[in-house]
Amino acid sequence: MHSPYTDIEERAFWRSAVGARSALDPGDLYRPKFAIPRRAKIATAGSCFAQHVGRSLRGAGLNVLDEEPVPGAIPDSEAQRYGYRLYSARYGNIYTTRQLLQLHREAYGEFTPEAAVWEKDGRYYDAIRPSVEPNGLETPELVAQHREAHLAAVRDVYESADIVVFTFGLTEAWEHTESKTVYPTAPGTIAGNFDETKFNFVNLDYNAIMKDFLEFRKRIKAIKKRVKFVITVSPVPLTATASGQHVEVATVYSKAVLRAVCGSLYERFSDVDYFPSYEIITSTNNRGAYFENNKRSVSTKGVQTAMGMFLGAHGFAEKPIRKPATAASAKSVPTSSTKTDDVVCEDELLEAFAK
Repeated sequence: MHSPYTDIEERAFWRSAVGARSALDPGDLYRPKFAIPRRAKIATAGSCFAQHVGRSLRGAGLNVLDEEPVPGAIPDSEAQRYGYRLYSARYGNIYTTRQLLQLHREAYGEFTPEAAVWEKDGRYYDAIRPSVEPNGLETPELVAQHREAHLAAVRDVYESADIVVFTFGLTEAWEHTESKTVYPTAPGTIAGNFDETKFNFVNLDYNAIMKDFLEFRKRIKAIKKRVKFVITVSPVPLTATASGQHVEVATVYSKAVLRAVCGSLYERFSDVDYFPSYEIITSTNNRGAYFENNKRSVSTKGVQTAMGMFLGAHGFAEKPIRKPATAASAKSVPTSSTKTDDVVCEDELLEAFAK
């Protein structure tokens, strides 16, 4: 008998590709759709996990754009507190496609955010990137000046990039009800005050997320026709949810929707590649070894495994060593002692509100 499954690779069958795979064997999960030239200009953006992506690409010597460089010789730890060296410009975390599209519209004068300056203890913060000035600025006018300079750097990113790497992070967001301005965190979390008559919670669905990314892609390609995209989904669960669901249920919903969008984009466009960082980190085959003890933060081992697979697949590093490992040895990985590099993440501040 002949079946369409007769001649396909072993990686297509669960038994051989997963069931027989040792616990810390990263497997053959990723084969690039297109090559990334070593000197290609790469723009990075996305949720907190995207900071690991950009850091790994720079560490491998790739040409990651930095259009808003830190002034002077400042240590990485201090620079990162102020939003430098995290992404290709100092825009902080971009958790949703709505935020991603909004930034492009604003950079080219098509959108002006409402309630764009938040106050706390007499200091003023850019509401669209509130974490980049941890101590705030002296006046609202100074915030506006800083933002104008930032938007010029953002335009430089868009007009220079050959590859855009974006990590889809969340479906949940907070917006200004009237203007639909979306923020990376709720007012009242870092600065500002929450007013339910002015702000509301949104949980973006598949259609909304797809529409936003398609519009963003169209705009980027209008600037540079041959630009390509590498997309991925953050494996980091939600810290908290405002959906009314249990946080674990809300996390699965969010990641499922984002993954579905990425899958559709991958199938639809030859210039969009999907890298399975989500699958690498969350695979049941790993027995949770790629998470810290809080079951949320990705461990150093997890980051190294995921990014090692990406860089190895593109020929920029050796591929992860595939050696036998027992389930017992996977469980014994000391996740608490392998701390990840610090990431700046507004989402984590929600822990302060937990009872």
